[in-house]
Formats: sequence, structure tokens, C-alpha cells
Amino acid sequence: MFIDKVKIYIKAGNGGNGSASLHTEKYVPNGGPDGGDGGKGGDVVFVATTSENTLNAFHYQKHFRAGDGENGGRQRSFGKRGADVVVKVPVGTVVKNSDGQIVADMFADGQREVILEGGKGGRGNWHFKTSRRQSPAFAEHGVKTQEYEVTLELKTIADVGLVGFPNVGKSTLLSVVSDAKPKIANYHFTTLSPNLGVVTYYDKTFVMADIPGLIEGASEGAGLGHSFLRHIERTRLLVHVLDISGSEERDPLDDFELINGEIYSYDEELKRLPMIVVANKMDMPQAQRNLERFEQKYGNRYRIVPMTTIIHEGVEELLGAITETLQDLPPLEPLIFEPVKLQKQQNDEFEIEVLEDDVFEVTGGLVEELARKVNLDDYDSFGYFQRVLRDKGVIVALRKAGAKDGSTVIVGDIEFEFVD
Repeated sequence: MFIDKVKIYIKAGNGGNGSASLHTEKYVPNGGPDGGDGGKGGDVVFVATTSENTLNAFHYQKHFRAGDGENGGRQRSFGKRGADVVVKVPVGTVVKNSDGQIVADMFADGQREVILEGGKGGRGNWHFKTSRRQSPAFAEHGVKTQEYEVTLELKTIADVGLVGFPNVGKSTLLSVVSDAKPKIANYHFTTLSPNLGVVTYYDKTFVMADIPGLIEGASEGAGLGHSFLRHIERTRLLVHVLDISGSEERDPLDDFELINGEIYSYDEELKRLPMIVVANKMDMPQAQRNLERFEQKYGNRYRIVPMTTIIHEGVEELLGAITETLQDLPPLEPLIFEPVKLQKQQNDEFEIEVLEDDVFEVTGGLVEELARKVNLDDYDSFGYFQRVLRDKGVIVALRKAGAKDGSTVIVGDIEFEFVD
């Protein structure tokens, strides 16, 4: 089983609540507030690694949750920070939100990205002490985080991508020029996932990927089309391997046009990639005649390298052609995109919504912030709540919306009668 696209669910840790402790000690009257702050929740951190080359592990574990921050304690004791959760993904993994927008491109080995930040810890009651409020009996709650769905897409990162029909010799070629050990057999779809190999040619090295065999209709999802084609996007150079002998009773010229058509139908941008053509199985009957036909039609557009991979004939010429071409190409770079944040930024904006006659609801970032800071059981805390509504213009906005004496106002979990 090879998985290169999967949905997972991630959640940062909640912030710990602040403490509303009051200092008590023998011979110390009126010790005052000493409640500590809550600890910050743990982050969700993605790390790119070359030790993995598939997303198979996420088939079994789909939920990743960071630790919650601990609550604050007495004597201004801060709560312990929640533990981060580290999610290891293969190099080349693109993280997207539920709308398909890119959150992160895990391009380099060891790259770390904080995808979700843990909730902020609530402040202890000592923060709310004033000259008029000497012993506040309330504290802030920590920020509660929510769970997000993200999609992981693996796009193999390689300098060279081997493409072509199944059973044309791509895996054999990779095994000959590198230390990769792909499964090789004389039937279609021996390769069901991209195989990577590091190729050394004199003082040059490059990464070559055997892209699993394509078929007609791959650009529309036939077979495992989209899964296979996704891995071509990250390459700098394509090497198109042909069975030039037509041993499976297919015309190699038709094969060439068909596979190229599938590649370019999937993504027009791939036309910018240079291509070297390997005319493989030159030891077979009809190979020379088909090679002459191919060179007559395409010889002025592509560099063509005749090969018999199984006996290593033509390998030196191919490696020379690849290294020469790669020298003139720009290096691989991460995707260019505007990163999207999963978490909403905290703000104090609000909206007034009329639910029915004489019932008004206040929504928005201001409400979420107030929910953390207000304790309805505490007179001072509720006074703070009323003052914020007045200072932020909520009372004025309610009047403009039609609220009057006796109207019902809902702010989060708080419901009260409006007094003009």
C-alpha cells in the first residue's frame, strides 16, 4: 500500500486557567491576590524528514493533539506549559487546509513549521488588582483551541523523473545507475510507488525518481493517475523511457505521444521541463527500425539515447547527458505561495445580529475574548464585562440596532436585559 495523500486532524493544547488565589499567611493580614498565570498550551509542530517516503503511517493515526497547559497556582506559581506534538512527514509534503489552500511546504530535511500554536494561558487575579479593587476574586480562563482538518500531499522531490509506460525498463534503469533496489518483474505495475535513488557520476550527484508507470487516461485519474503524476511536479528534468522495440505490440511513437499528452494534460506547466528520451531494449528485433523512425520525427526536438539497460549499454552516455542538462537548470526550490494561517487572529471586532423581535446577539472576536475574562459569579468581574461593552461601543451599537429597555441581549453564554 502506498499513500501519498491523506486527511488528518490536529489540535493545539488549551491554555491553562489563571488562579484566583488570595494570599493567606500567619501574621500577614490582607495578603492580597497571588494567583499565578496558566501555562501555554502545546504547539503542533511539523518536521520534514528523509527517513520516511510515504504517508502510510497516517493511515493508522489520524488525530494529533498537543498537551494542555496547567492551571496557575498559589503564590503566583505559573502553570506548566503543555507538551508539543511533533508530526514527522516526508520531505516534499505539502500541508493544505480544508479549502485546499497551502499552509506549509515541507521542502527541506529537518525543516520545522509550527502549524498550530497552543492557547495562551489565562492571567492570574493579581493582574487585576487596582487601587479600588484590592482583592479581585476572578482570573482569566486559558484560550481554548479547536481541532482542524488538514490534507497532506506528498510530492516527491527529485532532480530527474523517469516516466513512461509500465514495463519499459524504468525500474531496471534506476537500479543500474543508483543503489536503489526497486522491485523488478516482467509484468505491468510492478512499481506501485515512486522509488528514489542517488546517482553519482564522477564528481556530480543527483536524485532520480522512478515514477510509477502511466497509462492512457492517467491525467483524468485512470489507474492511479493523479497519484503518479503528482510526483512529476517537483522534478527539474524528465527522462522518458520507451520500449523502442515495440515488444508489447505497441508503436513506441504512439506511446511517446500518449504519455506526453497525459503529463501535459495534468499540468501545462510541465511543458517547461526539458526531456531526454531513452530508447530502451535496443537488443530486440525491430528496435533499430523503430529508432530510425523515431529519430526522423523527433530527433531535432529531443536528445535521444539508445540503450539496452539490462546489459548496461548506453548508461554512460545517458548519465553524461543528464549531468550536462542539469548544470544549466536552476536548483529545486520550494513552492511559491502565500501561506494561510489555520488559526484566526484574535481581535476585538463584533457584530450585532437581530435574532427575533427584541432579541439581539453580539458575536465576533470580542465575545470570545470576554468569555475568557468574565466570571458571572463575581460582582467585580461582571462590572468589568459591562465596562468593556460600553468602552468598545457595543452599547451604542445595540441602541442603533433597535435595543431598548427590557430587550434581551446575548453575549456568548451570557444573557441579560438591556437597560438604556
